[in-house]
This record gives sequence, C-alpha cells and structure tokens, in this order.
Amino acid sequence: MAKITVLGGGFGTALAVMLYTTQQHDITLWSAIPEEIEAMRRDGEQKEKLPGVKIPDGISLTTDISVVESSDLVLFAIPSAFVRSTCQKVAPYLKEETVLVNVGKGIEEESYKLMSTVFAEELPQAVYVVLTGPSHAEEVGRNIPTSVVAASSNRMAAYLVQEWFSSSTFRVYINDDITGCELGGALKNVIALSAGISDGLGYGDNTKAMLMTRGLHEIERLGSALGARANTFAGLTGIGDLIVTCTSMHSRNRRAGILIGQGISPADAVKQVGTVEGYYCCSAAYGLAKRYDIEMPLTTALYQILYQNADVREVVQNLMARPKKHEYEKLV
Repeated sequence: MAKITVLGGGFGTALAVMLYTTQQHDITLWSAIPEEIEAMRRDGEQKEKLPGVKIPDGISLTTDISVVESSDLVLFAIPSAFVRSTCQKVAPYLKEETVLVNVGKGIEEESYKLMSTVFAEELPQAVYVVLTGPSHAEEVGRNIPTSVVAASSNRMAAYLVQEWFSSSTFRVYINDDITGCELGGALKNVIALSAGISDGLGYGDNTKAMLMTRGLHEIERLGSALGARANTFAGLTGIGDLIVTCTSMHSRNRRAGILIGQGISPADAVKQVGTVEGYYCCSAAYGLAKRYDIEMPLTTALYQILYQNADVREVVQNLMARPKKHEYEKLV
C-alpha cells in the first residue's frame, strides 16, 4: 500500500476513488477550492463533475497542499493552465525523488511547452511520469475497464506506476516516448472540438471519420517535428484517446464543439461546458505549427473559428476546396 496525494477534484476524484477501492492505497484528495472540498464532505460525492460516484470515507479530503510532504507519489489532475502555479505551491513541501504522475492533457498556452517541460522547470527534484490514454473520469470512477500508458525517462518510475495503478479494471502499459504520449493526449482535444462542431452542424459519420483520420495525420506530423515516434500515435495515447474523445458525450471538448456548431460563440460554449482543453491547446498547436513551418489545415481552421470569428460553414467549404493531393504527400 502506498501513500498517494491526488491534486485536483475533477478527474482526480475518479482516480482517487479507483486507487482506493481497487488497490487500497492510502489516499488524500486535495483541491484548491474550499467549497469543492466542503461539498464533497457533505455529499459524499463530487455532484457537479461525477454524480453518483461515491467517495469512500477512507479517502482524506483537504485544501492543505503541505500533505504532499509525506507522500510516496503525488498525482496531478490539474488543467494545463494551472499546472505551473500548482507546481510552485507544491515545491516547498516536495521530497527529493518523489514520483509525480501527471494526467493532465494540454500544452502551456503562451510558451507552447509540454507539461513534462513545465514540471522539469518547476520541480526538478522529482521523478516525472505521464499517465495518459482513453480514460473518461465518469468511467474510471465506476471501475469500468480502462487501459492507459505510463511514460517516463525513468523506467523504474514507470514500472512503479504500472504496479501501483494496475487492477482488474485498470490496465497500464509502459512507453518511453514522453513527447509522443503528451502530444497525443493534448492534440486529440483539438480534433475532438472539431468533431463536436461537425456534430453541431448536423454532419454525419463520414465527416467525423475524415476529421479523426486527417486529424491523426496532423498530430503525427507535428509529433515527428518535435521528436516523437510515429508508432506512439497508433496506440492508446494516439488513436485510442482520439476515438473516445471525438465520439463520447463525456468529452467536454466534443460538447463544446457541438454548441459552437449550433451557433453558440466559442467563448460562451467554453463557459457553459467548463474546462475545454482543446480551446487553449488549439492556440498552442497553431503556434507550434507556425514555429516549425508545418501545414496543419484542421488546426488552422479551428483556430480561425475560435480566435478569428470565422464563419463555421465557410471554413468547412474552404477545407473541402483545398488543392487535390496524394493522401501521403509530404504536405497534405
């Protein structure tokens, strides 16, 4: 049994419940929002984000970040926009060589840095592992069979996470490609937002299949430029995460996209749905494409919709009217 602190009351709650009920770890769940912790203590569940998923009495709930000091492992389930600031809060209390597991999927918006770089800059004394793949909180918290990938430059840390997290309903594979795993988890949100817009416009399965397939091509292209391995995107953190996020109503990115396709402004759609990582990741992906001179038509089209007030249907027509090319031409 390990002493694990989970940071974040959304997906973090689902993982805390899963780790406690399947592995009997000593779990403390932290949130920066006092009202969130009080509501969970009162209701015995996270009613807003995970209704019906009961939080066992054995899980400690706190707003005191110093609890990480006595932890064997600290799990970050924090939206990417708040990862750096949360790392800075954790830093004074973190022991040397503590294993950090990040399940957040995003790219830092202004710097275009992957989360592994943010953690290395803010918490260099720790050992970093990214845990990613098709894993909706609504299903993980109910112990519905799920499989993900643990990636780290420290193979022993990845194996430790595999051992501590694996159960009869949660299977963990090992991968050495941190860049590929993080990019797959982040960029699929951009494509899922696009897939939601397609649904909101009333388009069909053909359109969604096109978006997912060509979207994966864009992810692979940017990933290769950043040093990722192409075969990573054929796995759980690539096509696996892309499938689940583009097709499920659990996906906040897809739900926000549906609203945009129905005529709601992007800002209002994000406000209605909550945390929509694809909204912010699109800006970073667009910036990276410019930096590395990579053509990413779907990402560019979504950027125009989200940030340049482009007409959605006109953007679609422009995409369909692009020059005819070979499917695997270098620039497609």
